[in-house]
Amino acid sequence: MSTIKNNIFAMKMGWKLSKSTIIHACISSALDYFEWIFFSAVFMRYIINGIEEKKSFQYILNFIIITCILFVSIALYRSYINNVTMQLNSTTIYKGLYEKLYKKARNVELSCFENPEFYNKYTMAIDGAGDKITSVIKNVWGVVTGAIATLIVFYTMFSIDNMAVLFVIFPIIGNFVFGGIMNKLELKRYEDNIPNERVSQYVNRVMYLAEYAKEIRLSKIYKLIIRKYNKAVEGTVSIAGNYAPKIVPVNILKNIFTFTIIFEGVLLYGAYKAMIVKSISLSQMAVLSSIMVSSTWILIGLFNSILETMKNGLFVKNLRVFMEYKEAIPEDWEGIIPKPFISSIEFRNVSFAYKDNEYIVKNLNFKIEGNSIAALVGHNGAGKSTIIKLLFRLYDPTNGDIFVNGKNIKEYNLRAYRKLFTAAFQDYKVLALSIKENVLMEHECENEDEAVIEALKKAGIYEKVDTLPKGIDTILTKEFDESGAVLSGGQYQKIAVARTFVQDAPIKVYDEPSSALDPIAEYELYKSIMKESKNKTMIFISHRLSSVRNADKVFMLENGEIIEQGTHEELMEMKGSYADMYTKQAMNYLALNSIEGVEL
Repeated sequence: MSTIKNNIFAMKMGWKLSKSTIIHACISSALDYFEWIFFSAVFMRYIINGIEEKKSFQYILNFIIITCILFVSIALYRSYINNVTMQLNSTTIYKGLYEKLYKKARNVELSCFENPEFYNKYTMAIDGAGDKITSVIKNVWGVVTGAIATLIVFYTMFSIDNMAVLFVIFPIIGNFVFGGIMNKLELKRYEDNIPNERVSQYVNRVMYLAEYAKEIRLSKIYKLIIRKYNKAVEGTVSIAGNYAPKIVPVNILKNIFTFTIIFEGVLLYGAYKAMIVKSISLSQMAVLSSIMVSSTWILIGLFNSILETMKNGLFVKNLRVFMEYKEAIPEDWEGIIPKPFISSIEFRNVSFAYKDNEYIVKNLNFKIEGNSIAALVGHNGAGKSTIIKLLFRLYDPTNGDIFVNGKNIKEYNLRAYRKLFTAAFQDYKVLALSIKENVLMEHECENEDEAVIEALKKAGIYEKVDTLPKGIDTILTKEFDESGAVLSGGQYQKIAVARTFVQDAPIKVYDEPSSALDPIAEYELYKSIMKESKNKTMIFISHRLSSVRNADKVFMLENGEIIEQGTHEELMEMKGSYADMYTKQAMNYLALNSIEGVEL
């Protein structure tokens, strides 16, 4: 029942995406079976009967000419449909389906991608999804038209010799029983091999992406990566070896029942009925033999379609589960549209843990006033970035609530709420697009070129961009353009920060925005960031405490808890963890300057 529902789901989606594909797939499938039936039951009987009844040559020739015209027309139709119409329709299905998948992937909460079980389902759903939909359409119609063709063939066989129908049992057993067992074994083998396939795909990415090129050449990591790859290949071979003793015998039995018994058995039976019993004529024997062979292929086609439909149903199940997944944080929920003015951000008793794991942040209680600068500081793993993810509603708290302007953020329309923020993350990503597109990120503004140039100047990267042949229209990376620009990590980070300057959001968030910069570049960047904080609420994360001295409030985190909060001066007077960390960092800077002979 589940398989039927999954295939109905796929057919409905195919109908929405391309009605033409559904219609032409039905016609093509019907024509395929029509050819088998016509040549085995009609064409041969007509020719042999004509010869036995001593019809004129012209009589037979006219029939052959009409048949040729009919099948040339069918061939022309099939050629055009397969090479033009279906190709275009396949593109339409792929485009529409993957747009739906990408949109769904964008909307599901971030935790789904960190859940191996869900991520495996997503991988299986998106892997060849377009092929699966078109295969479902083809095979569902194959089942329908094949069943009709089978009934026609059975009737024709029964009208000649009612016992001949019994031979049909053998290909049914071969295809349905043994084919079904093989189908389940192959799917199980595929599922068992997914972890190995993911490792192989990861190694493939590492070996061809430019971002890994230096590490591979300047370290011994290549050997480790290849060991991982070889282990994955060995795992694939091992799984194939484990399944071979099960699949091979089943396949042999399938072939015996499907071909050997039916082909040799029918000829012997027909000869016996015509020559020994003399219950049928030689023309009937020829037709019976021909139609029995055709029935075998029709049944093979029918049961292949049934098995493929069952197989596709199992694959489509993952697609259906993914597409019908109800987001814990729905983006299309019609909540309150937040006001662009920020009066406060407040965490009340907020704790968060990934499923079945320890709490990452625990019982957070703090408030950030609007139009102020707040800093989250602490050692790596203290929970700083998690706070930002909770604020953005990339996750919802396990316990407690978050309020913006006095309202629980769950009450806001999610898309509108996230427009309150612009951010530069530590793990920023630049795309294989132009510098202008990387900065704007589809943000609409007047005089886009001027806005981008101004943002790049504030980020301290425009001088470099201006030297490039195409300026802000230069493509970043060489992924698609051999003339693309490959910049340093610090330069890419400045482009990521420039995004926050071009977007006029009331809350600006900076997560280690200078981690790839030298001290002088860091100082200049923070000057620009501070200028941009006027009439804005700014939150930034840093483990370099020299950058937080101008914050209106500093929150010191340790093991997921706020252990100290106040201004820089207040925390230094407390002589606690913040003061200790700040003093040690200052001493390191002084020691470094002393070694280098540099005066600040």
